[in-house]
Amino acid sequence: MAAGGRSWFRALALGVSFLKCLLIPAYYSTDFEVHRNWLAITHNLPLSQWYYEATSEWTLDYPPFFAWFEYALSHVAKYFDPKMLVIENLNYTSRATVFFQRFSVIFTDILFIYAVRECCRCVNGKRAAKDILEKPTFILAVLLLWNFGLLIVDHIHFQYNGFLFGLMLLSVSRLCQKRYLEGAFLFAVLLHFKHIYIYVAPAYGIYLLRSYCFTANNADGSVKWRSFSLLHVTLLGLIVCLVSALSLGPFIVLGQLPQIISRLFPFKRGLCHAYWAPNFWALYNAMDKALTIFGLKCNLLDPTKIPKASMTGGLVQEFQHTVLPSVTPLATLICTFISILPSVFCLWFKPQGPRGFLQCLVLCALSSFMFGWHVHEKAILLAILPLSLLSVQKAKDAGIYLILTTTGHFSLFPLLFTPAELPIKILLMLLFTVYSFSSLKSLFRRERPLLNWLETIYLVQLVPLEIFCEMIFPLTPWKWHFPFVPLLLTSVYCALGITYAWLKLYISVLTERISARQKAE
Repeated sequence: MAAGGRSWFRALALGVSFLKCLLIPAYYSTDFEVHRNWLAITHNLPLSQWYYEATSEWTLDYPPFFAWFEYALSHVAKYFDPKMLVIENLNYTSRATVFFQRFSVIFTDILFIYAVRECCRCVNGKRAAKDILEKPTFILAVLLLWNFGLLIVDHIHFQYNGFLFGLMLLSVSRLCQKRYLEGAFLFAVLLHFKHIYIYVAPAYGIYLLRSYCFTANNADGSVKWRSFSLLHVTLLGLIVCLVSALSLGPFIVLGQLPQIISRLFPFKRGLCHAYWAPNFWALYNAMDKALTIFGLKCNLLDPTKIPKASMTGGLVQEFQHTVLPSVTPLATLICTFISILPSVFCLWFKPQGPRGFLQCLVLCALSSFMFGWHVHEKAILLAILPLSLLSVQKAKDAGIYLILTTTGHFSLFPLLFTPAELPIKILLMLLFTVYSFSSLKSLFRRERPLLNWLETIYLVQLVPLEIFCEMIFPLTPWKWHFPFVPLLLTSVYCALGITYAWLKLYISVLTERISARQKAE
């Protein structure tokens, strides 16, 4: 970036950091206690007990690098309030504790800010603009730094997604810059911080194999098999093995690897989270409920054999569907695997360089979100953030981005259910959405409209849905008899939009023509 570019980027970064500071007193979820407990566990107990400690229900269930991250933070936390590091102090929330944990998220976001800066350097600069506000790099910086979902999930709800997404975006930027070993190393490290990123591992694996392990293509874009580099494969293997050994080695020596795996992959939590993530299984669950109601009305089902509120009681547990076949973890794994295969094949057989990699990464993230086991609604950010890089390059990607980001961000609203946060989430969502639409529309003003009339109507209907869920429904008697209705409506309606965006992106990728330059990359 030039000197002028650095000044506006610095202003954006400082501005969003100031906003994060203003959100310090806001509501925080049980995740706040989760991370306080992990601080206490890693600070007080020896390594051998980290993944066995169960005083709190919020046991350590992230990979070892994140545990070491909490350990490092704990040695700073003790200077703010030592009592937060007492394992038995469940739900401890002194002012110093709140300030420390909030500020630790803001401080670690420095990595995310740096990663965004690196991603902006990778944006194709063909769309030059005299006005800085219309430059693709400026728009991308705002879409990433001021991302509504990341703001409310990290700085109100409370989590440490910022620096984790920073690692991911930094690895993406390194691959775009053809610094393959750095990109591979950063992603390997990321996997040992949070294992949810394994969803996008196929995109990394195939892209590195196609672009780094095979060093040349034929004229038609197909791989030149004789260009295979054993040295490059060996280097990638060494990086993966060394990072894995550093992370898991001590626990393997202690014979605790099975215990760690049981913590990282708790399949007994059930198909869906307490609030259904807006994916295929939300639609599947809703269909099962609708068929159940129809069956009862028509006397086709025995009421005594139907579990009461089996999926709408807000509990994190295993359950059985009533009419449709119940879904097992293996079934979700097979569905996820099948759904990502076309994107992986496209990445191999239709090489498009970094663009093809980003498309595959987004599709892997979305496919896993659509069909994964016990998916959290927050996982939609894994697709929204990398899609931001594509949205400033082509109009068709911008249109898909607007659908996905508006619907995905709206689906996060139930995370903030306290009255005080209602105006905050609505205002931030409006500001980000208005900017996204206006900036991308301006960027591609010489091309076709980004959305068709049907897509526009769908997104506009989110407004009456929010009014009903937040203002009308609480005033009705239904609130006491059917408390899950607002969550169900939000989840199912958003699932329709996210499914549509996923299918539209897939069709776009499968039918996209490849230029001669892209074939050579």
